[in-house]
Amino acid sequence: MTVQPIPEGYHSLTPYLIAKGATEAIAFYQKAFDATEIMRMEGPGGTVAHAELQIGDSRMMLAEEHPDMNALAPQSPGSSGASLCLYVENVDQVVARAIDAGAKVQRPLQDQFYGDRSATLEDPFGHVWTVATHVEDVLPEEMDRRAQEMMNAPETE
Repeated sequence: MTVQPIPEGYHSLTPYLIAKGATEAIAFYQKAFDATEIMRMEGPGGTVAHAELQIGDSRMMLAEEHPDMNALAPQSPGSSGASLCLYVENVDQVVARAIDAGAKVQRPLQDQFYGDRSATLEDPFGHVWTVATHVEDVLPEEMDRRAQEMMNAPETE
């Protein structure tokens, strides 16, 4: 089966919100906007490491604030609390083009445990973009296993 570069259920551009109290934010979006929780990955202490919600015909991503990963909620100084995830056919080409146009690399291009190849860039205006191509369909159980393996891996310098 061929892997589609944009995962099923997604559009090319997806907002990614960071919240202090992501669990409460999810409950709010469910009540206020009839959001459906598609998936949730728990982080340390039961926090929301990553969640995906469906509102109408669109999806959004959401996570708890993690200052050590530069994921800051709007209440934190220097943050809007939002970034964009852009799915493209060829992430390597688009990232190279964005860097040539003036983007700064926040996280280099690499294959991710959840099946995307991606990089995180800051545009010349301060907006953060994760540019990705979906390269592997990963079952939820395998994704959980890989996430745990990654979180438990010793840090390297």
